[in-house]
Amino acid sequence: MPLLTPALHNELEAADHRFAHASPSEILAWTFERFDGDVAFACSFEDVALLHMIQQVAPGTEVIFLDTGGHFAETIEFVDRLEAAWRLRVTRTAPGVDAVSWPCGTERCCALRKVEPLSRALAGRSAWVTSVKRSDAATRATMKVVHWDEKFKLTKVNPLAAWSDEDVAYYLRSHDLPEHPLWARGYASIGCAPVTIKPVVEGDRRSGRWAGVAKEECGLHES
Repeated sequence: MPLLTPALHNELEAADHRFAHASPSEILAWTFERFDGDVAFACSFEDVALLHMIQQVAPGTEVIFLDTGGHFAETIEFVDRLEAAWRLRVTRTAPGVDAVSWPCGTERCCALRKVEPLSRALAGRSAWVTSVKRSDAATRATMKVVHWDEKFKLTKVNPLAAWSDEDVAYYLRSHDLPEHPLWARGYASIGCAPVTIKPVVEGDRRSGRWAGVAKEECGLHES
């Protein structure tokens, strides 16, 4: 298991400062060189822009899809389509037996269906990449580009931290990339079907997440 030494802490702090205004491609190039390819990308498959960038920089990177058992059928079909078309190396996680008693929307669902399976998938890795943006939610407003992830015990890299939704949309258009099929039906931030609805607050993409549940984060991106 990687350890956070004082030297690594200082290196990550310096990298975060260095990449404060860098492009995602620069950040990714450094990530895959620094960690010698020992990097995984946790992908919700709304993250097509970043997935495309990673394919350009490091094709064959492990793409971790957290199959909670509660996804929309459209999400699963989209994963299957991109996996085949782009020849992705997708690792699909599955909840353990303890999750049976905690369906989507219940108190421990995300811990058992997302956090624990991702922890298993990342075990032994040196770094993971996410598509988290500061503009996603107030809870992510101070997210660093590069930092030590104490929960999963490895380096976490957020190449899109400084991007807006408009930046992502422009990238998708510019590269003629597919979008999650539910976007065309008015969904804007897509999680598990039982707790995801269309946005209820105009301009707030994530206001349709965890409908009827008092939470804003699933635990993956909380320190």
